[in-house]
Amino acid sequence: MPILTTAIVTFILLVLIGIIVGLFLNRAGRSWLGRQIAGATGAGDITFALVGIAGSFMGFHIGVILELLPTLLLYVAAIAGAFVTIILWRRA
Repeated sequence: MPILTTAIVTFILLVLIGIIVGLFLNRAGRSWLGRQIAGATGAGDITFALVGIAGSFMGFHIGVILELLPTLLLYVAAIAGAFVTIILWRRA
């Protein structure tokens, strides 16, 4: 049972990390006018949150592959993965 609980908590934390990073970069990275134009083209809060979630999962699993054992480092890798994914996605 503890393994299942830990897996669910990790899943929820990664989703929250992705949403928070996505919303932060969408809100802080653009002006009001830029958000209005991006909202008209469909690249709004939900899109940024979804890309952030994907990036947090990628960063977390890359951290697992690199054997970052302390749990805190894995979540730092998830935050970094979300940031990098959104920044690369915005430039494309």
